[in-house]
Amino acid sequence: MIEEIQNRNMEAATQLQYRFDVAGTGLTVLDRIYADGDLADEALGGSCGNVLLSLAMLHRNVVPVITIGDDDEGQRLVAEFVEAGAVTDHIHRKAGTRSPIIAQELDTASGVHGFSFVCPDTDEALPQYEPIGESEVASALHVLSQCSVFYADRLSAGILDAMRAAKLSGAIVFFEPSDVDHDEMFDEALRLTSILKYSIDRLGDSLSTLENDCIRVVTYGAEGLEVRHDESVVWCSAVSAPAVLDTCGSGDMVSVGMIDWMLSSGVSAGSLDITRLLEGVFAGQRLAAENCAFAGARGLFKECGPAYAREVLQEGPSRYSAATK
Repeated sequence: MIEEIQNRNMEAATQLQYRFDVAGTGLTVLDRIYADGDLADEALGGSCGNVLLSLAMLHRNVVPVITIGDDDEGQRLVAEFVEAGAVTDHIHRKAGTRSPIIAQELDTASGVHGFSFVCPDTDEALPQYEPIGESEVASALHVLSQCSVFYADRLSAGILDAMRAAKLSGAIVFFEPSDVDHDEMFDEALRLTSILKYSIDRLGDSLSTLENDCIRVVTYGAEGLEVRHDESVVWCSAVSAPAVLDTCGSGDMVSVGMIDWMLSSGVSAGSLDITRLLEGVFAGQRLAAENCAFAGARGLFKECGPAYAREVLQEGPSRYSAATK
């Protein structure tokens, strides 16, 4: 059954004359979610995984370029991508490698969400994420040269090569780093980046003095976010959540909204600016707020379905405020 769906997904990509909406790489893991101490669910997770899977569920043509294990957990991850409609030809399953797992601990009373790389049941270290390498990038060059948006949330030599290929072909490079290491590799990644998105809580203000031309989206948790470009700074207040059960995945939903809007609007790397991008930011904020009412990084998609998520994205920005500083 999975093989039949994979063939249909690839046929759809062929009918689009090998034009892909989004290619992406980075943290894609199996989340084991413990609610109030008890194992409640297992699902695909990681920022890259959440963003790509959500966009595929929204009927975008998505190609994950990732490395996982040839194990039951890896099969579970592939199956979720297949069911969502993603093209899975560039999910590389390495023999003898275990797929990455993260334990998530949810306190349902407070909505606080914690993460652990140690199994709560056995106290053993969980298998970790491995980035793509040169061979994986080489096999995906036709995708990287024909995608509208390239997404990455981690950095390695291989990922930097993928960024170069996508940038050279005119793609919008959306970089959402999990940490900052001011070495030559990171500096080059920033030069290739069209949109840089990061959390002030996680990275602080260490990237505030960047001199490159990329648009920066800086999130401040429940307060809102800033969109910065050159001398312009726009503050976007957070959208009130209808209920707060779990805030996990909020940042990923903002990214989903922004990328989905860019694909719908047809903007290019050269035509991006704050004014145009704000509509996508507002859409992502709405999606993030709605998602807080459900457990899991994609709880809204699971409980209400992609059609409802699409309604949230298309609601329109009129009732949300942006104040230019």
